[in-house]
Amino acid sequence: MFTELEELIADNNLLGNDLRLPRLPNLHTLTVNKNYLTDIEALLEHLADVTPSLEYLSLLGNEACPNQLVSPDKDEDDYQRYRYFVLHKLPQLKFLDTRKVTRKEATEAKARGAFMKVVKPKSEAPSNESQSESHPLPYTPLPRGSRDAKNHKGVFVKCRYVYYGKHSEGNRFIQNDQL
Repeated sequence: MFTELEELIADNNLLGNDLRLPRLPNLHTLTVNKNYLTDIEALLEHLADVTPSLEYLSLLGNEACPNQLVSPDKDEDDYQRYRYFVLHKLPQLKFLDTRKVTRKEATEAKARGAFMKVVKPKSEAPSNESQSESHPLPYTPLPRGSRDAKNHKGVFVKCRYVYYGKHSEGNRFIQNDQL
């Protein structure tokens, strides 16, 4: 079933840790962006078993992929450790998320990737509002209503700047009587 499939794009499909793909020997591109994947190790072991030709993988927008857009408490070091771990589990990858895999990354992943798994400590939920205000989230330019990545429905706000277009390159050759 689907043995000749080469590309699979399953973005925004509410996929969780129960994701199971059939054996796809010719699959070289897989994107599962913006889903609910949290267990990176189980996912990578499954992909290693069922997708031997996988070269391009993107997991952005999942909790398993620690980036600053989804998790404001993550930084570039967390993301780089994640890349090393993924490349250790799937050494044949040529492209991960938005970047090409470099030789240096591949070498580092081979040497230390097994130790780079990003483990998230279990934290207790705050019992009241005063505790959550004493530990505010890092600054984000997003409006308060759009900060929750799992429940984002868009935001409409009024902008203080109005663009009339009179200084744009596109209007350079248009005369006022042609408007």
